[in-house]
Amino acid sequence: MTPAKTAPRPDFASASLPRHLVRGALGFGSLALAAVLLPYAWPVSLALLPAGLLALRGCPMCWAVGLAQTLSRGRLRRTCEDGRCTLTPAP
Repeated sequence: MTPAKTAPRPDFASASLPRHLVRGALGFGSLALAAVLLPYAWPVSLALLPAGLLALRGCPMCWAVGLAQTLSRGRLRRTCEDGRCTLTPAP
């Protein structure tokens, strides 16, 4: 049983689930607040957009992928034998 040799993939996971959820709350909160403040204080709104995208690491989908990676980290193990790769629960 040898580990799979694949190209490095982007890792969007956080160190812990609470940290990832806080990043999501800050990111989605900033984007929502930017939309609400747009008619009243557009300079503040424009400043909140990059802050929200930075907290989400680029896009809401990237945050969602990171959430799935954070939840599965250490719980699944990938093994490859004879050209077939499988995911199994970690012991």
